Amino acid sequence: MTLAERIQDYLRRLTPLTRSCLLTELDRLEASGVEMPGAAEVQAKLRAEFRKDGAKNPANNPSRYFFAPLEPLLVDGAPEHENFGRIQRGTLAAIWEWISRDLLPTMARDYVNGINDLIAADKQREARQAAATFQTKVVKYLESTLGTADGADRTRAKLAIYTASPAAYSDLTKMRSALRARDALAKFADALPAAIDKFDDVRLAKVTALLDAFGKENAADIPFALALVALRLKTSWELMGLATKAAAPSKKAADIAATPYAITVSMVLDRLDDKRSAVRVALKNNRIMVAKDILTGIYDIEDALRSRIDQLAESDWGKRLDYLMNATANLVQSEVSRFPDKLGHVLGSRSRRRQSLSGRLTHLADKGRDALSGGVAYCKKLTG
Repeated sequence: MTLAERIQDYLRRLTPLTRSCLLTELDRLEASGVEMPGAAEVQAKLRAEFRKDGAKNPANNPSRYFFAPLEPLLVDGAPEHENFGRIQRGTLAAIWEWISRDLLPTMARDYVNGINDLIAADKQREARQAAATFQTKVVKYLESTLGTADGADRTRAKLAIYTASPAAYSDLTKMRSALRARDALAKFADALPAAIDKFDDVRLAKVTALLDAFGKENAADIPFALALVALRLKTSWELMGLATKAAAPSKKAADIAATPYAITVSMVLDRLDDKRSAVRVALKNNRIMVAKDILTGIYDIEDALRSRIDQLAESDWGKRLDYLMNATANLVQSEVSRFPDKLGHVLGSRSRRRQSLSGRLTHLADKGRDALSGGVAYCKKLTG
């Protein structure tokens, strides 16, 4: 039997949901930079099954309805960091398997059978109601299960069977909170503008008032509300305006950290970290122009942080920013080493951004990053 036939035979023995989980896990490891010899062929076969038109994806049916309230909060990002207010899309398949097999197997089976009938009859409203009822049951059981140290430890151990993602348990607790607050979050989202092209003082004041009102009854769920605000913004880094405006006229990091929405700065850094993962994936798949656009977004975020927060370097935010920019330069240097030299000529477009980006990269070098000069130089070519 050939290797391809052995792989096919192995995959055939797995359930569709397990194959979907396997694909999600392999994609997560790839995005995290983990080298997996031989995984490419497995991923190709699984993607052909689940990603061609989405029709075979188990998440398109019972679990999709169950997780529907979380959709605005989902992110395809790096599971190595907290990602305040957002949940890793890649952990949902593992969480669903845990719910179905360990937490509430009988109730989950009844839910799946019932909602499948409703979906087949195209009774969408009833299907959503069935999902909401099951969400409430799951939340109640999670409150009990995760309420003790032993229960939390058992849950972590079970989740580890389905995924190695370090975000799985945290995402489960965030899922519990978001589902518990789903109605309040939906009401908050409806009150927001559909799009905020300019986050000026007037719009910022209105959004702040909405957040203050939401927080009176749902203080612990503020990060989710902030994530919904970020979706409306033209650029993600504008979210930290909720903190910098509150601290004005001071721009000092310490004063901004004392404001009610200081967490927005960390959320902006989360988005930079997710972009770093996206750059890695783009370069591994030879999508150079995509990587260039993502890098430009990374430098836009860095620019906004450094220009809007004084004494940033001495803060935890500044230390994290330096780490992320170092890591970005390192991964670019590593990935592009396998590309031909002439590729730099192809990407070395002369845009009006060259000077400003060059200045930023020079600043990085001045901060003592001489060891990264190769990666930085290539970043300059990509974003030039």
